[in-house]
Amino acid sequence: MIEIRGLTKSFQDLNVLNDINLTIEKGEVVALIGSSGAGKSTLLRSINLLEIPDKGTIRIGELEVDIVKRTKAETLELRKSTAMVFQQFHLFRQKTALENVMEGLITVKKVVKEEARKIALLQLEKVGLLDRIHHYPKQLSGGQQQRVAIARALAMQPQILLFDEPTSALDPELVDEVLETIRKTAEEGNTMLLVSHEMSFVRRVATRVLMLDKGSIVEDGTREEVFTNPKSERTKQFLANYYRDREPEFAI
Repeated sequence: MIEIRGLTKSFQDLNVLNDINLTIEKGEVVALIGSSGAGKSTLLRSINLLEIPDKGTIRIGELEVDIVKRTKAETLELRKSTAMVFQQFHLFRQKTALENVMEGLITVKKVVKEEARKIALLQLEKVGLLDRIHHYPKQLSGGQQQRVAIARALAMQPQILLFDEPTSALDPELVDEVLETIRKTAEEGNTMLLVSHEMSFVRRVATRVLMLDKGSIVEDGTREEVFTNPKSERTKQFLANYYRDREPEFAI
């Protein structure tokens, strides 16, 4: 279980996260939706402390971290409990797909090289890239690079997977292959928190949807509740604006 209490973050005079309280149960696939600047990516980056919140507590499994009182050891353990898939892949250019997936296992988890290789091969097989294990990032399409990044995240066996708009940097024809990989990952029972502007994908995959607006959660419900009967006026407006030019049949 992941539990967030009182998470707050400001950049100078701008409040980006306002007293966020959130519990995510094991196996849940939670989607964060909202306009640009709502605080979605900041929330993801705050969970693994890539962005340091001003205050609050984060609990993942048995580990509970008070942001203000945290130690270096607690920060490291919290990061080990999470794995993030970024917009821009963040692969090591000088390493092959296989080596990219092995790297975290060896350097962070101290897994011996041969065992790391076995784990990496298994995860690359799951994302359909066994025929690309010796390719370098420059030899892979954007979709393939993102699938390597997903394999790398899965290899670390995190308690929660964080996806920060994983298709936003891809050409349109490459989006589906990555979304399909994420869908399969969700079906395997992984706990996931994802930011996505692909509303049709969110409708298919998420077990729960949160709407963020100006750093606050204004909607929290199942995908059916949020997409068919949203409670907040802000959510109704957001979905109506989104679907007006994309999928009129879903317009609210």
